[in-house]
Order: sequence, then C-alpha cells, then structure tokens
Amino acid sequence: MPPHAPALVVAVPGTDDASATDIPAEIRGSVAALYPGLRVHAAYLDDGGIDELLAELGEDPEEGPPGAVIVPLVTGPYPRVYDVLRGARETAGVRAPITEPLGPHPLLAQALHVRLAESGLARADRVRRLGLVTAADGVIVATVGGEGAVRAADMTAVLLASRLAVPVVPASLDGAPGLPDVAERLRKTGVTRAAIAPCIVGPEVDQGLLAGLAEEIGADSAAPLGTHPAVVRLVGLRYEVALEATDL
Repeated sequence: MPPHAPALVVAVPGTDDASATDIPAEIRGSVAALYPGLRVHAAYLDDGGIDELLAELGEDPEEGPPGAVIVPLVTGPYPRVYDVLRGARETAGVRAPITEPLGPHPLLAQALHVRLAESGLARADRVRRLGLVTAADGVIVATVGGEGAVRAADMTAVLLASRLAVPVVPASLDGAPGLPDVAERLRKTGVTRAAIAPCIVGPEVDQGLLAGLAEEIGADSAAPLGTHPAVVRLVGLRYEVALEATDL
C-alpha cells in the first residue's frame, strides 16, 4: 500500500443492533490481515454508523487524496445502499470513492459452490463433476437489490451452472422474479429437488425471510456467503481498483 493510503470502509447494509452475526467484524479483520498497515473499518448504513465514520475520516473534498474508499458489502447492484452511501458522503464532505458491488465475479460462483457442497447440496469435486450427480438437480441463486441485482446474479448463475452441470437460475428475495415463481419454472423443466444458493453476504437480509421462503417452496438452502475467503478477496480487489484510479 502507498504511504497515506485512504482507509478502506466496508459499508454494511442494516444496523449493528439488527445483525445477529459477527460477519462484518470478521471480514474487516481478514481484510486488515491482507493489507498490513492499512486502516480498515466496518460501518453500518442504517444506524448512523457510516455518517459518523466518514465525518471522522473527512478530508478537504477539493484537494488532497481521498479520505476513504467505500466498499459496499453487497454482491450486486443495490440502489438503496448506494443512495444512502452517496448521501452520507455528501453530508460528511469527504472525498471517498464508492466502489462497484462485489459481483458478478467468478469468485462468487466458486464460493456459492463451496457453500452448496458444505450443505450436502452439491458435490465439491470439480475435476470429475461431469460424471457426478449433485444432491440437488436445480439451483436458485437468491439475491437482493431488485432487478439489477437479478441481472448481475444471472452471470454468476451461468458460471455456477458450468461447475455443477445442473440448471441454475437467479431469483430475488425482495422483488421479481421471486423464489416461488422461479421454483415453479424449474419444476416445469423437470427439476425435482431445487436448492437455494444465497448470493448474499448475510447482513443485507433477514435470515428469517430466507428460511421462510425455503420452506414455502420446499427447498433446502445453503448458508449465505458470510466470511468466505472469496468475499474477503473481492473487498480487497474493489479497494485496489479504486486506489489505482486515484493515482496514488
């Protein structure tokens, strides 16, 4: 990292009180371990945490290097998250680039495969995968953020399908097409056991919602991506791309 590199801010949807996990703190710690000496922070969007942090990191917005690089902890486009971040940045008066989402990216497909395998819903053997039968014969990649997020998840679904050799389609947890509609579409194509691969880190959605939808459509669900190393690496990659653009 160059001297005086801007802080890396992991922007977490939701509130600290609402989060039932330590995922953001663990990701922050893992990212900090990747970049010794770099200031790495995690802040929530909906409880004022991001506003307070950006105010502390504030620099002259017209001169000097950025005070921070903001990496939203989302796997695809999420308009509400970006609106909140732009508002917080403007209020704080800080020069802070906001990066692209973590996905779509091949690393996400790899991480989803791992989570499915950990839940017994897919085989982890990639070398011989074409000769193996997965526990599920169809997979729904579930995401949040609206239509844009579903389109982004479609790219990840294609990559995951190439790994599993079964139909893989995206669905939205907060919009259309929803999980019930997508599950019905898969059944009409002959899928008898669908599995859900949540293409979410975790804090951005109520886990009760995911469990309820899985029960509604009669599907098993893998765990969210959480602190998978792919998530940590993608946070770092987004920071590096933003850093290169600042010419530091």
